[in-house]
Amino acid sequence: MDARNAASSPLSAGGLARTPEDSAMLRAAVELTRDLGTARAAIYWPDFLASAFAGYAGLAVAILADQRWAVVLGGVIAALALYRAVGFIHELTHIRKGALPGFRLAWNLMVGIPLLVPSFMYEGVHTQHHAKTRYGTADDPEYLPLALMKPWSLPLFIIAAMLAPLALIFRFAVLTPLSVIIPPLRRIVVERYSALSINPAYRRRAPEGDFARMWAWQEAGASLWAITLVASIFLLGWRPLLTGMVIFACVAVVNQLRTLVAHLWENEGEPMTVTGQFLDSVNVPPPAPLAALWAPVGLRYHALHHLLPSMPYHSLGETHRRLVAHLGDGSTYGKASYGGMAPLVAKIARSTMRAG
Repeated sequence: MDARNAASSPLSAGGLARTPEDSAMLRAAVELTRDLGTARAAIYWPDFLASAFAGYAGLAVAILADQRWAVVLGGVIAALALYRAVGFIHELTHIRKGALPGFRLAWNLMVGIPLLVPSFMYEGVHTQHHAKTRYGTADDPEYLPLALMKPWSLPLFIIAAMLAPLALIFRFAVLTPLSVIIPPLRRIVVERYSALSINPAYRRRAPEGDFARMWAWQEAGASLWAITLVASIFLLGWRPLLTGMVIFACVAVVNQLRTLVAHLWENEGEPMTVTGQFLDSVNVPPPAPLAALWAPVGLRYHALHHLLPSMPYHSLGETHRRLVAHLGDGSTYGKASYGGMAPLVAKIARSTMRAG
C-alpha cells in the first residue's frame, strides 16, 4: 500500500493498541542514526534568532503601518516567523542538559515570556506524552481520542485556540497575582492552568527543587509582562495589543490544526507499544510543499519524533531518509507518512461523523 494513501485505510483503534513491536524498525532507528543526535548550536541559535527578529519586525509593521496591504503583509510575516520561534519550546523539552548553554534563558526572555508561553508550561508536561505507559491514555496531557468524538468536537477544538491570547493574559495578569495571596486558588492554578495540554482532565503536580525556582521567575516575568500589556491600552491605545492578539491567535489556530494532524487520535485509552504509538502518529515528509510552514522546527516528522524523542530537529530529515532507504516505503515505518494536512483533517472529520 502506498504510504501516502494510508489515510484512506487506517488501522483500527484496537489494532493500534495491540500492535506488536517492530523490532527491525526500532533497531534501525537507533543504529542508523548514532551520528545525528548532537544538537548543533550553529543551527539552533541563528534559526531561532532570525525567526524571532523577523516575527517582531513583522509585528512592528502590522502595528505601525497605515496601508492595509502593509498591515496584512506584516501580520503574515509575524505569524509565520513567531510560530517558528515558538516551536523551539518543543526542542527545549528534549535537549540534553548542557547541550545548548543559555538557549533556554534566551528563548524565555525573547519569546516565551513576551508571548506568554514560558517554557515551564510545557517542560515536565510534554515528556509525559512520550511515556510508554501514558501515551494515549487518560493520563496523557496531550492526547484525546478526537477521531472518536462527536462532530462538534473539532470546531470547538479550533475555537479554543482562537481564545488562547485572551486566556493567557487573564491567566498571568489576573490569576497569578491573585493566587499568590489566595492559597486555594494557587493550587487550582498550578493543577489546571499551568500546562499547554489538550486533555481537560489532566492535573499537574506542584513543581519541586530547581524546576520550582525556574517556574517562579518565568511566571513572575510573564505576570509582569501581562499586566504591562493591559496597562499599555491607556498609554498606546488598543491597536498594538489587539494587533498582537490577532497575530498570536492566528499562530495558535495554525498550531492547533497542526496538533489535529500530529496523530490519528484513535486510541481509546489503552496503553500502546512504541510501534503502536508510532503508527498513531504522523510524518509529512517532502515533497509536501507547505508542511515546513505549518509544522516547522521538525514537527513534520512527528511520528519519527516518537521513535527518537531526543533527535534534534535539524537531523530529522536525514534520519527519515536513512530509514526509508533501509526499511522501504512498504515497511511499518512507511505507513506513518502522509501527503499533507488536508487529507488528514478530512479523515478525522469523517471519523467524527461516524462517531456522532
